[in-house]
Amino acid sequence: MSALEVVAVVFGLLCVTLVVRQSIWCWPTGLIQVSLYLVIFYQVKLYSDVILQVFYIAMNIYGWYHWLHGGRDREPLPVTRLSLPANAGWIGVTAVGTGLWGLAMAHWTDAALPYGDAFTTVASLVAQWLMARKHIENWLFWIAVDIAAVGIYWYKGLYLTSGLYAVFLGLCVAGWIAWKRGLAPDG
Repeated sequence: MSALEVVAVVFGLLCVTLVVRQSIWCWPTGLIQVSLYLVIFYQVKLYSDVILQVFYIAMNIYGWYHWLHGGRDREPLPVTRLSLPANAGWIGVTAVGTGLWGLAMAHWTDAALPYGDAFTTVASLVAQWLMARKHIENWLFWIAVDIAAVGIYWYKGLYLTSGLYAVFLGLCVAGWIAWKRGLAPDG
């Protein structure tokens, strides 16, 4: 456990707590968190997670803007629900993406856990996109990511980060409940 990991964990907790509350401040705190984790994951050779942090940087900027101006007439974005076919599509993207990315990481890198790391990466990409679009289903993808991440980070000796993802798991359940109450009438 490093001081960098401690700071990243604090910003991670703050970020997800703010997402649950639908606070726009989740985006700048998220930018700090993912920037720190980019360095941490590079140090422990979780390369898929390094790439994921780069995506998160871009998505935090996009989400920040979209939450402010993505609704009708550039109003703040409401919480909505995906259709069943859209849900199935995102699950399919996650499954195929995990297999392909895991194979690539296993073949071309010395990644420690290529398929587990690939799953958390691909499912996180989907979850982050859905979160930026304020689709309630983002929480279900985050729950799956958090369950896998707790084990992966524990195995890699990132005990504080593993604990963070255990807390994230609880926050995701709280987020699902809170956002469900705030669903748009047509969502």
